[in-house]
Amino acid sequence: MSDVIVTVGLDLAKNVFQVHGVDANGRACLRRKLRRAEITPFFASLSPCLVGMEACASSHFWAREIARLGHEVRLMPPAYVKPYVKRGKTDASDAEAICEAVTRPTMRFVAMKSEDQQAVLMLHKTRELLVRQRTMQTNALRAHLAELGIVAAQGVEGLSSLKTYFHKVMGALPEHATAALQSLIRMADCLVDEIEGLESRILDWHRANDASRRLATIPGIGPITASAIAANVPDASLFRTARQFAAWLGLTPRANSSGGKDRQMGISKQGDGYIRRLLVSGASAVMRFARQGDPGKAWLVGLKERKRPKVAAVAQANKTARIAWAILRRNEVFAARTA
Repeated sequence: MSDVIVTVGLDLAKNVFQVHGVDANGRACLRRKLRRAEITPFFASLSPCLVGMEACASSHFWAREIARLGHEVRLMPPAYVKPYVKRGKTDASDAEAICEAVTRPTMRFVAMKSEDQQAVLMLHKTRELLVRQRTMQTNALRAHLAELGIVAAQGVEGLSSLKTYFHKVMGALPEHATAALQSLIRMADCLVDEIEGLESRILDWHRANDASRRLATIPGIGPITASAIAANVPDASLFRTARQFAAWLGLTPRANSSGGKDRQMGISKQGDGYIRRLLVSGASAVMRFARQGDPGKAWLVGLKERKRPKVAAVAQANKTARIAWAILRRNEVFAARTA
């Protein structure tokens, strides 16, 4: 049977995997369930073939394992596979849909990430989680102190002065309130230390990675954003154009056209929201320093005069994403426009 199988669709799971295989004529010749321990021996017994999987949890691990056995592995976004499911929701129908979708000439694929790239992305995701938790702790601290009549200005300096004032008057506050507020302060301080440690590791990886260093030459992209893009996009050639890369990040208009009438809504917000937020934040910083007379910022200065600040920031983020694609594709560094 392994001699005639040319394409395999693998529906991933925690313990029970579904396999669907077809021959050169597209005829189904394999439908089988496999336990987790049976995956590697099964693909080791197959002749080299095309293996399709959805890009989901553990997909990059299995893609690396199966590729080591001589197979060609392609990962696809689950949203692009769903239209090929004929009816119902079963593991067998999902595996059949994956097997059919992976052979489509217009299908878009996800680059397989190495263990090192996934490790860096874990640093980013953990940092993002801890930053959210730090914000939660800070908001809770401010809210509880406000109930006791203690308030301070926004920002890091305001929070520091708030803590200082709390330590001065804590003796006059109720005992239970003091214990709760001290607990919040300790947890917030601990989170700050953990975030700084993760950022230090991200910076070390950024300095050692050539693509990340080249991306950091673009205005509005720092080590955090550069390392996130470099780890998420190991192969820029998967995107045929810069606009396709910006669309992958959800920074292009959402089309809603029918009957010959073209309508464009706000940005689609599809794809990687983490990188999109970093790019918009960096674009906002670029806007603050845009001045008249700078040939490299003339477009942005004109846009700021016509559009709302947030719209201009998103447009600048779109432009930054396109420049980042060009930097990665051409192996160059950013060169600012001169007069």
